[in-house]
Amino acid sequence: MHAIRLHAFGPAENLRYETVGDPAPGAHQVRITVAAAGVHLVDTALRHGRPGPYPLPELPTIPGREVAGTVESVGAEVDSSWLGKRVVTHLGSAPGGYAELAIADSARLHVIPENLDPAEAIAMIGTGRTTMGILQFTDLGPDSVAVVTAAAGGIGTLLVQAAKNAGAYVIGLAGGPGKVARVAENGADLAVDYLRPGWDERLREYRPTVVFDAVGGEIARAAVDLLRTGGHHVVYGFPGGPLGISEREQRERGITSQVVLGPPMMQRAGGDIRVLEDRSLAEAAAGRLRPAVQRFPLADAAGAHRALETRATMGKVVLIP
Repeated sequence: MHAIRLHAFGPAENLRYETVGDPAPGAHQVRITVAAAGVHLVDTALRHGRPGPYPLPELPTIPGREVAGTVESVGAEVDSSWLGKRVVTHLGSAPGGYAELAIADSARLHVIPENLDPAEAIAMIGTGRTTMGILQFTDLGPDSVAVVTAAAGGIGTLLVQAAKNAGAYVIGLAGGPGKVARVAENGADLAVDYLRPGWDERLREYRPTVVFDAVGGEIARAAVDLLRTGGHHVVYGFPGGPLGISEREQRERGITSQVVLGPPMMQRAGGDIRVLEDRSLAEAAAGRLRPAVQRFPLADAAGAHRALETRATMGKVVLIP
């Protein structure tokens, strides 16, 4: 099979498109003919040699932990009814997704809803489940005014849709005309370019009730300054640097600020990530959420990494073998 392998930590160019042996499923495992493989920021960090939620892999390694495709063989103690089914899965701690064939634990499989293609299913199993986790920390309704930072991204796209579904007034922030246009097409009531000076002053009259923050830094600071009393700052990323709103400011302004990724999200999901995955796929199957996807050929994994690292993407980044 063809696969992307990393032989040395470093730049995106270290990702090589190679021919390697086909993997074989063990007990409780299946082998999937991969139709789409997800690319995550965690993948870029590991490629650089920076551990995070996952330890550094032994080299050489095939990166990637999100795959969708068709089950083409099963290992011992796996129900043969899985054969031929379209599935999507997160591989967990073991990588191996950037390939034409991937091995997955049968207990982690989800059947892909009929109205989703494999790349969209990848988006829902990754960014979708995170979106479901973020939404656990809000109570959106017709009286809500939601600011979504990075609204052209994978999670931002879904948050805009979910907030609109709840009846909220939605303000989507993005950088540059192309991304702003995408946010407007996605249904935001107001799409704002945060690269333009004075963007935040335009929003002061809207008195937001919640800021979904994926960016941190100056953009997040300006958005949080717009929150009305009782407002919520929900943090799920801060590439611009953590904002660190003090407890004193929160008390004085009557707002809350919380980083929701990791243990807080899992605690609200009852400790079971599959709860969020099931919820995400169900929302897509019902047509209430539709992910944005940007596809790259598997052989151009390096280009996908570069685009993701330079924030040149819109939606979930997916590799297509």
